[in-house]
Amino acid sequence: MTDGAHILVVDDDVRLRELLRQFLTRSGFHVTTAGDAKEADATLGAITFDLAVIDVMLPGESGLDLTRRLRARGSLPILLLTARSETQDRIAGLASGADDYLPKPFEPDELLLRIRAILRRAPPPVPATPDTVAFGPFRFVIPREELVREGVAVKLTTAEASLLRTLAERADRPVSREELIARGRVDGGERTVDVQVTRLRRKLEDDPKNPRWLQTVRGAGYILRTG
Repeated sequence: MTDGAHILVVDDDVRLRELLRQFLTRSGFHVTTAGDAKEADATLGAITFDLAVIDVMLPGESGLDLTRRLRARGSLPILLLTARSETQDRIAGLASGADDYLPKPFEPDELLLRIRAILRRAPPPVPATPDTVAFGPFRFVIPREELVREGVAVKLTTAEASLLRTLAERADRPVSREELIARGRVDGGERTVDVQVTRLRRKLEDDPKNPRWLQTVRGAGYILRTG
């Protein structure tokens, strides 16, 4: 698997991080970002990734140390980025367990080729945890009721998060308004559910009037589509 893979980019340079997110997204990947090792750990605990791109010079725990920890507990493919291009630095990066090493500055197309080469060599990924539901550019972590779009957290109200949780737990199956009221902690009647769905669609849909992900099923309620 190459295109469509989910990549974690860990870099404390906000501008570069965003440029990489945009470039890799345009290249057909799902991308989540983190600014340091601590943020990366939190994200890795909630989402299954196919590859990590990690900057060596991170604040706090270095990219090399993060790579060693990740390699000790699994086989996630890792590409290291660094401003240091000396031979000993490259050796240190590979010795830490990285699959490849790319000095900065680099050409985006070279990064893309290296990522695809690593993914082609990688074993099939472990299926995503059932606690995480993916649809389009979104990832919803059910236990935490956290919604992320392309690496950026989407703020939800308590009612919206609860509603989305109920729908995500029954992804690709219709959920009645009555069940949404009972399980989704929605105060009020069916009209309240409709209002909350409308608000949630504004955060999920490019065109809320013609929803792709959160659809109405006539006579049955609502459904969260994942494909």
